[in-house]
Amino acid sequence: MSPDSKAILILTWGNPSRGDDALGPLCHNKLTQLSLKHVELLTDFQLQIEHCTDLENRKLVIFIDASMSATTPFEFREISPQKDQSYSSHAVSPQSLMEICQSVNSTPMPECWLMEIRGYQFELGEPLSSQAGENLVVAQQAITDFIKNKIPE
Repeated sequence: MSPDSKAILILTWGNPSRGDDALGPLCHNKLTQLSLKHVELLTDFQLQIEHCTDLENRKLVIFIDASMSATTPFEFREISPQKDQSYSSHAVSPQSLMEICQSVNSTPMPECWLMEIRGYQFELGEPLSSQAGENLVVAQQAITDFIKNKIPE
């Protein structure tokens, strides 16, 4: 984290070309319009080991992704570092990324949360489903409320 980085990081990911897999990047786009104080927003196609540097010296990190199995409209929970097999694949789970960061960084791990927004269609070339769009609106409001409760203005 650079000296001008924010205390809160919201890291979203997903593929905008695969229907509801766009939920993470779409949430990123909606949140950027809000100019949230103390919040840095990042988005990518998938989590990578290189994202460890983005987690350094934060107070709070919120990971946001689409999910085919989450309950509607979303699941939101605090997560802990956990070693899994994803570290050796092309994409890394948030928990595995945290485990890697914890092992290579000298700074303490921030409080981390995972929001999985329920999606329904993930086919290449599909648009966002109406159900997923409704879930996104509810999820975005929940994130905004959560942040305001964590760091009051």
